[in-house]
Amino acid sequence: MIKTKEKTIRLVSLGILSAIIIVLQVIATYFPTKPFAITLSLIPIIIGSALFDEKAGAFLGGVFSVVVITMCVIGADVGGAMVWNANPFLCVLVCMTKGVMAGYVSGLVYRLLNKKSPIAATFVVGVSAPVVNTGIFILGLVLFFRPILSQWSGGSDMLYYILFGLTGINFLVELGVNMVLCPVIVKILEAVKKNIH
Repeated sequence: MIKTKEKTIRLVSLGILSAIIIVLQVIATYFPTKPFAITLSLIPIIIGSALFDEKAGAFLGGVFSVVVITMCVIGADVGGAMVWNANPFLCVLVCMTKGVMAGYVSGLVYRLLNKKSPIAATFVVGVSAPVVNTGIFILGLVLFFRPILSQWSGGSDMLYYILFGLTGINFLVELGVNMVLCPVIVKILEAVKKNIH
């Protein structure tokens, strides 16, 4: 009976968090940031991975990735559409890898650090999720889409462009949102875990 209840709670929670991820990422796609949308959906990914485990985090990261790919395909994400048009297979590979790994690493880091300090675990996860997401994204662009990066940089130094033009503002906003919401996430997790058990 307990196992069935836990499975039901997990399934329903992942469904709700998936819906939140979809809504947040679609809304974020239409924010006026160029060339890529800000990722606001890392928070529900972090919550799910911390509540359950790294598999849940990877699943939620996959949901996020599917939304990102969809926005690339339909052209709502302008930079993503350019990457999609250049090579759809590699676009899917990079998008899926960055989202799934951001969720997986979040769950793994939280599980490893939570026993020592839930607040520290949430803080580190709040940093690691955007670092993994953005890091894999940049690595994918450098490895597979260098001509597009060169075009976007307009002849300026590519490393400077990547750090301060392409990802600078987006990454800082993502990191800032996660840092501001970390205390809130800790409170939510503590409350939910008390109600589950």
